Amino acid sequence: MIDVIIAGGGPTGMMLGAELRLHGIRVVVLEKDAEQSKVVRSMGLHARSIEVMDQRGLLERFLEHGTKYPVGGSFAGIVKPAPSLDSAHAYILGIPQTITDRLLIEHATEVGVEIRRGCEVVGLSQDDDGVDVEVADGSKLRSRYLVGCDGGRSTVRKLLGIGFPGEPATAETLLGEMELTEDWETVLAVMTEVRKTQLRFGLSPIGDGVYRVGVPAEGLAEDPRVPPAFEEIKRQLKAVAGSDFGVHSPRWLSRFGDATRLAERYRVGRAFLAGDAAHIHPPVGGQGLNLGVQDAFNLGWKLAAAITGWAPKDLLDTYQTERHPVAAAVLDNTRAQMQLMSLDPGSQAVRRLLAELMEFEEVSRFLTEKITATGIRYDFGDGHELLGRRLRDLELEQGHLYGLTRGGRGLLLDQTGSLSVRDWADRVDHVVGVSEELGAPAVLLRPDGHVAWAGDDQEELLVALRRWFGEGQVL
Repeated sequence: MIDVIIAGGGPTGMMLGAELRLHGIRVVVLEKDAEQSKVVRSMGLHARSIEVMDQRGLLERFLEHGTKYPVGGSFAGIVKPAPSLDSAHAYILGIPQTITDRLLIEHATEVGVEIRRGCEVVGLSQDDDGVDVEVADGSKLRSRYLVGCDGGRSTVRKLLGIGFPGEPATAETLLGEMELTEDWETVLAVMTEVRKTQLRFGLSPIGDGVYRVGVPAEGLAEDPRVPPAFEEIKRQLKAVAGSDFGVHSPRWLSRFGDATRLAERYRVGRAFLAGDAAHIHPPVGGQGLNLGVQDAFNLGWKLAAAITGWAPKDLLDTYQTERHPVAAAVLDNTRAQMQLMSLDPGSQAVRRLLAELMEFEEVSRFLTEKITATGIRYDFGDGHELLGRRLRDLELEQGHLYGLTRGGRGLLLDQTGSLSVRDWADRVDHVVGVSEELGAPAVLLRPDGHVAWAGDDQEELLVALRRWFGEGQVL
């Protein structure tokens, strides 16, 4: 039997597959498309996703293909000086989604994820022991668990009967990569003027004489899955900017709307949702891909623990209790940003007020932490101020913290030298004598880098170990 079937081979599915393989889990990814998409919806990684890549030893690959940009204090296009962030990676990594996809596919393949392209999930059923999955070609597979990472129109979500409440699209943006004949200085001057009132319009060079073009659509398409005609983009450029800038030779064309929806639940029995299958929202702030990758980072070690047999009884339920509120908060901040980008007088008045408030670094940092996901704190109950937060990449006596997390295991950072995780040595590493930057005598980190416990009391540590890592094996 397959341990986990993942429906969908995008960044969320590939990240999840690789996380599971860290623990020896047999994974099969079913991707309905025969070839990798050429459409570039995401253009970068935020600080928390960059940290995730560093925690798994992948960051150097991404840095080779990306460009670092200052984070900046940006919310709804309101740009202020960058606030200080508690991260060793306080920057945006500009990298097209096609490259992110390729790098994650390469990583997943290297660690042993089996990827089957041209395989669309069309049916499923489950019992107490596993999930039966039906593929479009008539074949059937059985696995212990199934995860739907199959996008906003998720078949898995529909087959599970999970509600997807929210707001339908009210506007669409046309997107594509193409060449143009107008000189860039002229384009830039026009764009600067138009974007004073229309923030959904823009052109940006991406190399080799090719430009990424975005422009508001005239209305909603009957079928948003159908790419726009090139003439439609040219027509809308003229309508919005007064010129089509001589665009020609399109590489690909697409459209996206501003629909906002959140799955009512992330789990039904042995089946889960992650990424866009669980949540969709407007692209303002560039949070979508990042949110999905972080879903996978949260779920992967928990599923692996359940399969290998040491997971506490309610560990899998914490995936929803932790990630559902995070997605709800992202939906809210994108709703707020879209409202602030509206041209009606009331929205513009609120926008001017927020621009003044963002002059205060605390406000700017608060909003930036929402976009970058560095401010997330899971609710683990009362305790130390670090509890539930992720740690930045601290410099320790033994090297950098993230260098110790590559294997996806738990980690006790112990400055007291008197604590023990002996009975959990098969799943938790113990490092003594760490760093004054830690902010606590000792901390217990989950495999996703979030603080499960902080303090110096062995009995309290044992409670946290049992809560997150199950019963120990007495040696």
